[in-house]
Amino acid sequence: MHTIPEPREPDDYRDPIYLFNGLFQPTQNTVLVAGDADPEYRPADRHCRWNRIIFAHGFYASALHEISHWCIAGAERRKQYDYGYWYQPDGRSAEQQTQFEKVESRPQALEWILTVAAGRRFHLSLDNLDGEDSGQRERFAAEVHRHARRYLENGLPARAERFRQALLDWYGRRGAFAEYAFSPEQLL
Repeated sequence: MHTIPEPREPDDYRDPIYLFNGLFQPTQNTVLVAGDADPEYRPADRHCRWNRIIFAHGFYASALHEISHWCIAGAERRKQYDYGYWYQPDGRSAEQQTQFEKVESRPQALEWILTVAAGRRFHLSLDNLDGEDSGQRERFAAEVHRHARRYLENGLPARAERFRQALLDWYGRRGAFAEYAFSPEQLL
């Protein structure tokens, strides 16, 4: 008989693994895995029958971030390594950073919502410490906030909503989530 573990502290990365894999391994052939290096998405192949969302270094926040990308990616993107996206490391030019922000604003908005559902504090990430200019954080925060408001008003993608509901139930956060303001100031 399978026993259900008790919810752990919100920092315990095993919780999102348990919840995600319970929801999506049987229905989407996808598992969440704690990795030892940078995060990545690997579609099923001859070496592994499951699609794998591998999050960085056992960090809870990385798990929610990578889940957010997966929840947004369409069926064709989920057939590609890292959903077919490019990644330019720290030190991006202004043009490269603008492209990064276009790709990242929706997943970070969704990550913010999932983070609040789990009872954690969200940290906006420009992921460009060497190239950040003044005003960039405020612009990106405004864009993430705009997408979060849109999700909250119009509904989350279906997989994201299933996971949000699981987090709310697991941590008993329905009331606290309903009261959370989701204001742009919370991102700065």
